[in-house]
Amino acid sequence: MSARRGTTGCGTTARARSGRAAARAVPVATAVGLLLTACAGPGTGAPAGTASGAPTGSASSRAPLTGQLVVFAAASLQQTFTALGDRLMAQNPSLHIIFNFGASSTLAQQLEQGAPADVFASANPATMKAASAVTDRPVTFAHNSLEIVVPAGNPGHVTGLADFAKPQLKIALCAVEVPCGSAAATAFAAAGVTPAPDTYEKDVTATLTKAVLGEVDAALVYRTDVRSAGDKVQGIDFPQASAARNDYPIATVAGARNHAAAQAFVDLVLSAQGQKVLTDAGFDAA
Repeated sequence: MSARRGTTGCGTTARARSGRAAARAVPVATAVGLLLTACAGPGTGAPAGTASGAPTGSASSRAPLTGQLVVFAAASLQQTFTALGDRLMAQNPSLHIIFNFGASSTLAQQLEQGAPADVFASANPATMKAASAVTDRPVTFAHNSLEIVVPAGNPGHVTGLADFAKPQLKIALCAVEVPCGSAAATAFAAAGVTPAPDTYEKDVTATLTKAVLGEVDAALVYRTDVRSAGDKVQGIDFPQASAARNDYPIATVAGARNHAAAQAFVDLVLSAQGQKVLTDAGFDAA
């Protein structure tokens, strides 16, 4: 997880020269908890509600958002959610968003253990369901599919899923307990292939990094991750990807400290603007 621009102190957001506040990706939930405990007071303090499938109001019609908003989100959402967070903070200069990107299963576990957050976005419904005791009603906001990723130039001459069974190739997969790993298992089953991975990575970002650095001949990640890596890698489509499409749900966290900002972020993700950011990154619209 990479860090965005941060804070200069409790409740004071460091501004870029452009005048826009930015979010910091916090690697562990403990750090988020310490930050929120140290700072004085939440944002609006509105009671928790239920996520709605349609925006409840534009930035111009609602009261300005203030305080801190903590968003837990799947690693594959880092680029898009950071962009949307920047947009929401530009509209609300007194709002500071903290992102915690990681494996959806890990984030769900952290939430169940009491980690403070306002929004949770998962890479599949199963991990959202695992956190259902601490979240409001989720809404599906996007879909994503797997794609084979190889280093630029495809040194291993990989052409399809069958190559993942070749012992002479170095292969990386997501850990089976995270959404990209679960989707990969579904795709391999559909293809009748038993993979021989050399490494299981903690999330899709770590899996992609193996291909970017040329440490493996092939990996299986989301097509949005292949696109975000640019010319550092090559993507290879395969027919069984359609059998392993992931639905992405988002929900406000029950008892969110900054419910107004949490709902505003969910509304932005579901809005036409938010959907365009997602589809431009390679996601399918909800």
